[in-house]
Amino acid sequence: MLPFVRLGPFLVQLPGLALLAGLWIGSSLAEKEAARLRLDVAAIYNLIFYGLVAGIIGARLAYAARYLSVYLGNPLSLFALTPGTLSPDAGLAIGIAAAALVGWRKQLPLRPTLDALAPGLAVFMVALGAAHILSGDAFGAPAQLPWAIYLWDDYRHPSQIYETLMALAALVVVWKRPLGRPGAGLNFLLAVALSAAARIFLEAFRGDSVIWVGGFRAAQVIGLLILAAALWLMRIWSRPAAAPVEAEMEGIPIVETAP
Repeated sequence: MLPFVRLGPFLVQLPGLALLAGLWIGSSLAEKEAARLRLDVAAIYNLIFYGLVAGIIGARLAYAARYLSVYLGNPLSLFALTPGTLSPDAGLAIGIAAAALVGWRKQLPLRPTLDALAPGLAVFMVALGAAHILSGDAFGAPAQLPWAIYLWDDYRHPSQIYETLMALAALVVVWKRPLGRPGAGLNFLLAVALSAAARIFLEAFRGDSVIWVGGFRAAQVIGLLILAAALWLMRIWSRPAAAPVEAEMEGIPIVETAP
């Protein structure tokens, strides 16, 4: 765990730096994939940029709303560069909504656009795992194992390392595009499915899980729903439809004709 490093008079937050690096590398890969899929690269850049800005602002405001009295007493703390003072769920929802709005306004085809974003998503999940290693967040449950790490006054599963290794494995799979048919949206769904499956598995080793009534882990329930939705869409989108997909990538309207 190495949350900070001092550079002269400055105190650099390494988890935030890891996330920024993941966003930068992921955005660059998404733009390259957009060019490969013959999409409007500038429009993809705008989609990512506005989605990120809206997501970060929304995540900070949602967090501040939960601790309103604290932020009313010190409004400048809204601008603190602290990843821990964000509401990830709210930020994700707002960021997706903003990105979807930009994509709609720019008339970007849905499935090729999603495939362009797939490598960026996979890279960001690796960066998220690295940020957790640096910050000590997403810590593991107590364990007496040869590879356990001492963290927060106990020996624990190195869940952050598990998370990063699984994210790296998912990145390799997504990078190879095993499902073929570029632009069909399947590679993005594969990235989502692998991330959801990893979360379902890793949650069993976490020591900070949110437990719902009945002993269910919230992240596992949500992960199962996301995994089921991704697999269902993969089944629907993998049906033979090569010509419509290629036409969508070209921006050509699809006209049904009677036999």
